[in-house]
Amino acid sequence: MRKLKKGRKFGRVRNQRKALFLSLASSLVLHGKIQTTEAKAKELRRYLEPVITKAGSGTVVNRKLLEKFLTAAASRKLFSEIGPKLKERRGGYVRIIKIGKRGGDAAPIVSMEIIT
Repeated sequence: MRKLKKGRKFGRVRNQRKALFLSLASSLVLHGKIQTTEAKAKELRRYLEPVITKAGSGTVVNRKLLEKFLTAAASRKLFSEIGPKLKERRGGYVRIIKIGKRGGDAAPIVSMEIIT
């Protein structure tokens, strides 16, 4: 039984989940705003908050560490633009706004944006 386990599986194996969150996180950093399902947004927030916190320090060690969580372009933007702006903030870097339901399967859709 799957009790007291953290995280959602989304019907994917581990590598597919990692690729999904790398893609979603990179898109959010590059574009500033994305639309996705509510479950993916909540899980992405858990994935992205520590990444943005590390980007605020701007050290070389954190830059190398975050290269496995984001694409190269997203990592550069995070360290040069977003990280310094959110350096003084103590968390809550991502805002989730409910939009409505998806037409095909009535999944709850949200808009997710980085607070700047």
